[in-house]
Amino acid sequence: MVRNEDLVNELLRWKYIKSERVKNAFLSVDRGDFVPDDVRPQAYYDEPLPIGYNQTISAPSMVAIMLELLDLHDEDKVLEIGTGSGYNACLLAALSGRVITIERIPQLRKFAQDNMKKCKYREKITVLLGDGSVGYEPEAPYDKILVTCGAPEIPPALVEQLREGGRMIIPVGGTFFQELYIVDKVNGEITKRVWGDVAFVPMIGKYGHRWA
Repeated sequence: MVRNEDLVNELLRWKYIKSERVKNAFLSVDRGDFVPDDVRPQAYYDEPLPIGYNQTISAPSMVAIMLELLDLHDEDKVLEIGTGSGYNACLLAALSGRVITIERIPQLRKFAQDNMKKCKYREKITVLLGDGSVGYEPEAPYDKILVTCGAPEIPPALVEQLREGGRMIIPVGGTFFQELYIVDKVNGEITKRVWGDVAFVPMIGKYGHRWA
């Protein structure tokens, strides 16, 4: 029977997980606790899985890549756009001080909150319902921002809410395929680097895609 530990070993073998901190986070958050029952047998394979409402939980390798790129620290306040099943938020909480995560679909917010009851870092997480493309100004600024849906452009609201010296990881492009951007704010200026090609569900909202 495949276990969460087997998944982590596979991610280490293929060097998606590079740091001890990210390895320990993956070991402490069981992916099987964050998928619907009908796909639980596939929970520990490196593949995206449906979670309902035309949304997915990302492949673990993609999650590991984003977490490594974020370079999280224990004291960081993190904003996540796209809660989904809650898996990313719990991993973020394992690596940071506080996580504010936003989901636009009420049923998925409830699903994530139920899943997080099994997460030992749940007290560090706030799950909000709303338009993630505008961020959440009351808690700004954020040390790190992770966007788990594809935006047509980098939302200006998220740039404004990123702390000086902070970093955002965001897929930018069309509704099916994007490029993963590493966005840093240094001396008030934004620098952008492209990690590579990715495929995420589209961001819907004021600064997202408006067709859905």
